[in-house]
Amino acid sequence: MADLAINGGPKACDVAWPRWPVWSDEERQALNGVLESGEWWYGEKVHEFEARFAAFQNARFGITTTSGTTALEASLLALGVGAGDEVIVPPYTFIATVSAVLRVNAIPIFADILPETLCIDPSDVERKITPRTKAVIPVHVGGMIADMDRLLALAHQHNLVILEDACHAWGSQWRGKGAGAVGNCGVFSFQVSKNITAGEGGIILTDDEDLADLCRSFTNCGRGKDKPWYQHFLAGSNLRMTEFQGAILLAQLSRLEEQTLRRQANAEVLTQGLQQIPGIRTLPAEPRMTRRSYHFYVFRLDETRAGVSRDRFLQALCAEGVPASAGWPYPLYQNPLFAVKGDGPDHCPRSCPYYGREIDYTQVRCPVTEQICRDAVWIPHTALLAGAEAMEKVVAAVAKVVAQAPSLR
Repeated sequence: MADLAINGGPKACDVAWPRWPVWSDEERQALNGVLESGEWWYGEKVHEFEARFAAFQNARFGITTTSGTTALEASLLALGVGAGDEVIVPPYTFIATVSAVLRVNAIPIFADILPETLCIDPSDVERKITPRTKAVIPVHVGGMIADMDRLLALAHQHNLVILEDACHAWGSQWRGKGAGAVGNCGVFSFQVSKNITAGEGGIILTDDEDLADLCRSFTNCGRGKDKPWYQHFLAGSNLRMTEFQGAILLAQLSRLEEQTLRRQANAEVLTQGLQQIPGIRTLPAEPRMTRRSYHFYVFRLDETRAGVSRDRFLQALCAEGVPASAGWPYPLYQNPLFAVKGDGPDHCPRSCPYYGREIDYTQVRCPVTEQICRDAVWIPHTALLAGAEAMEKVVAAVAKVVAQAPSLR
């Protein structure tokens, strides 16, 4: 076997990886069409995209927003989550999942994740429920859907609402139902790194017409459905999407299913190869998922068996030509935001009258999340758009690094 690339040998993975975002004349023509029409504002293209994306995810209603973050905030408001309410969230996610809770003056309560899915653990959710719990936000990490059967049962038992953070799950399905349409509502992001993108943007999906109308009002300056333009019923905000974004997203949506299926097929190639390598742990399939999108592919490194640290392994793997990363480096509760103590507006709602008590996030421990942050390896969705031969080269590169791990010490 040739020397590792990090030690001067040839790369095992000499692949010209697909660039992102993927676009074509379809996007160019759509943008030019909006430009030349003079109708640039929230209108026909946005409404068409809302309807088509909702249908793609098997939802009745879609309400576009400026981002996945603002979609979360508007959804929480529409669901009635407010000052002093507790919202159970996982710590293995992007900050927006939790900052949205803080923005509505509610209190994030962290529940650990499952090592098999990297999604929130329903058993830990159940342990964290109190009389003040109002909502649970399951995050469908990397396109893997959280255990919605158990979460919905808990919500029914304790009169909670379920807001799905589906910002990695465009195309994923749970028992034939699209992600984001399984709970009370769900949100998606179209930020530039996402599997379908307009640079920025978001959407809320729901089957509940009243909830959809509330979400629309919160995103449209508090206006009422079919009411006069200058009548405002809620303290809403301007979170509307533009026609340019709607036009791009319609073009992106036209190729999303094919890309989703290609990523899914390539992920299966990776799993079949990687699970044969000592020290590599792949994640099991979820039989209740009838389609799986991949915002990234994840495997875990057993540092003891592999004989190398995760960070050193990543350095060697990237040198071999594999676009891999460690992902989220630590649980959200270890961010500086949650280490702040004291009084004042910067510390609301944790130390403000809304909650009526102090909460010390420095004492939070979610051991599964902490371990995942130490041993996870992410391969981005863009790599999964390459061919099966490229996936085999990724497997060969991982095997090469593990086989020569002693040279990395």
